[in-house]
Amino acid sequence: MTEAQNPQVRQLDARSLRGLAHPLRMRLLDALRFGGPATASQLAEKLGESSGATSYHLRQLAEYGFLEDAPERGKGRERWWQAVHLGLSFDDALLNDSDPAVRGAADMYLHEIATTQTRELSTWLGNRDSWPEEWSRSWDMSSATLRLTPELTRELVEKMHALVDTYRDRATAEDAPEAEQVRFHTHAFPIRTD
Repeated sequence: MTEAQNPQVRQLDARSLRGLAHPLRMRLLDALRFGGPATASQLAEKLGESSGATSYHLRQLAEYGFLEDAPERGKGRERWWQAVHLGLSFDDALLNDSDPAVRGAADMYLHEIATTQTRELSTWLGNRDSWPEEWSRSWDMSSATLRLTPELTRELVEKMHALVDTYRDRATAEDAPEAEQVRFHTHAFPIRTD
C-alpha cells in the first residue's frame, strides 16, 4: 500500500530519511506518535533532554514534514506539536542508494529502530509486575528458526504483517478500559550456523 493509498503511513525517501535519522529525533517522533501532542518542555522532561535540544529537533522534524502544530492545544507561548503520520515505511533500496550519506542515514535509522525495540522489550521485562495479571498472561517473547528460501521468508513476513493488519480494524476503542497500546516487533533475518 502506498502513501497515496494510506496517508497515515509516510514512505521514507532519501530527503526525509536524512531529516529523521538522528536518535533524538526518532525518539521525539515516537513520543508524539504514541503519546499524543506535547510541548518541547514536556518532551524534554519525558526524554531526559534539554528543552533547547528538543525544541531544535522538533523544528527540524517539522521542516521535513513529520510534525505539525497541534492547533487545539496552543493556548499561550508554548508551542504544541503533533505527529503528522501514524507510521513510517522504509524502502530497502535506501540501503543501496548511490549517495553514501543516504546509505549512512539508512543504516543509522535501522540500528536506532533495533535499539528502540530492545529498549521497549527490556522496559516491559523490568515493569511487567506493575501490570494487571491479565497482561502477564498475554505477552510473548519467542523465537523460531526455520530453514527457508528468501522467497519463503518474504512470504511469511507478508503473511505476518497481513495478520497484524486484520487486528487494526478489530482494535478496541477508547471505551474499553482494559485496552492498552500493544507493541509487536517482528524480526526475520538469516543466521550462520557454522
